[in-house]
Amino acid sequence: MSVATERTTFSSVNPATGEVVAEHPVSDDAAVAEAIERARTASEWWGDLGWKERRLRLLNIKGALTRNLNRMAELIHQETGKPLQDAQLETIMAIVHLDWAARNARKTLGPRTVFPGVASLNQKAVLEYQPLGVVGVIGPWNYPIFTPMGSIAYALAAGNAVVFKPSEFTPGVGVLLAELVAGVVPEQPVLQTVTGLGATGAALASSPGVNKIAFTGSARTAKKVMAACAENLTPIVAECGGKDACIVDADADLDAAADAALWGAMSNAGQTCIGVERVYVVDGAYDAFLDKLTEKARDLRPGFDREAAYGPITMPGQLDIIERHIKDALDKGGTAVVGGADSVRKPYVEPVILTGVPDDSSAVREETFGPTITVHRVKDLDEAIDKANQGNYGLAGTIFSKNKSRAMDAARRMRSGMTSINAFASFAMIAALPFGGVGESGFGRIHGADGLREFARPKAIARTRFTLPMNLTSFERTDKEMARILQMINMMHAKRYKR
Repeated sequence: MSVATERTTFSSVNPATGEVVAEHPVSDDAAVAEAIERARTASEWWGDLGWKERRLRLLNIKGALTRNLNRMAELIHQETGKPLQDAQLETIMAIVHLDWAARNARKTLGPRTVFPGVASLNQKAVLEYQPLGVVGVIGPWNYPIFTPMGSIAYALAAGNAVVFKPSEFTPGVGVLLAELVAGVVPEQPVLQTVTGLGATGAALASSPGVNKIAFTGSARTAKKVMAACAENLTPIVAECGGKDACIVDADADLDAAADAALWGAMSNAGQTCIGVERVYVVDGAYDAFLDKLTEKARDLRPGFDREAAYGPITMPGQLDIIERHIKDALDKGGTAVVGGADSVRKPYVEPVILTGVPDDSSAVREETFGPTITVHRVKDLDEAIDKANQGNYGLAGTIFSKNKSRAMDAARRMRSGMTSINAFASFAMIAALPFGGVGESGFGRIHGADGLREFARPKAIARTRFTLPMNLTSFERTDKEMARILQMINMMHAKRYKR
């Protein structure tokens, strides 16, 4: 959490205690421009190092982050209020992705020869991926090391320099990360952190010196960032949250499903873009599932102490949205089986489980970003998928079923960028899998090979190895030569194929 103190500095504040964690400068347009200019020089040096040297340095950055894991986690704990163990788990996930990006960049992006085709046998065709140059990363506050690392690590591994603007609620995390990188790579500032409020991010997005922006945040803010990028035709990858669903089939392991749904909904105080906000349970399993879910939820308690299940709401303004969603659900006929309207006790929100909430309620349609969940009875898996796919978001989802083929079919039909089966968000820990959404959840991908390619420019090169008897791209081309090529094309491609 942050509070602006004056035009040149702002405070990061512990949202649980109200204590100031640290003071940070507000980077103005000039400071951002200077950082980008330094990054331009750094990107040329970093790109010229080659795959082997970048890999070595990135693995050493990973080592430095691992050695400072508890230091980073404590800072995340202080700036977000989330439990220390959750902050440690988040940092571990960031380390896993940094390791994968370092080890797989050359295999994914390195030069390769491709078959040129029969008509171009005299050509050697080469595909390679070149660095973009300077990548601007605008990070979120809810997972301040894991989420931006999905862009930072992959952009660095692809040969770019990065200018990172962390959320104004978690600036210290970005400052510490840049400090650790500089300790390993002192030659050039391949990763710089610029701190500030919204204007700092706007300066980064609108700069003509930035070759790509990686943004995580609300869809509303993403549209503003896209507009700024449009001025220079700067490409952008955007992850904009979701309203993710969990589907529980009639034959599901209900204990596992209830445990996963509860963690997906309540961990990090529900402030998770891929968190579970809606659960659709097939009729035969509904009552038993709801009993298990409510029983587990009643044991959860928010707080800042070591025994607390989750922490406070990091961004104060979100409390009003959570409260509005709960009240709207109840006003429209929903029932609170755990918690209720009085569960919002600033800065905390106690667990809330709602049933009988109509589909047009804001608690079902809009991203709540709090420790609330709506549980819905459906007649079968088809209805569950239809309801899960309603709305404008499409980030992630969860399926619980003991039938492998039914689960896989449901996962494919779910309108989402990622789906996990019989676990919550298992894809996030698998660095080889891409991460991103559809619809208002954004576009583009981080993580995996697709994440590496997101921060590289494909370059196609064709080299003539020998001269063909016919040169069809010449004014000296003859009618006889054209007739011969037409005959060959007909022989190769005119065939009718039967089923």
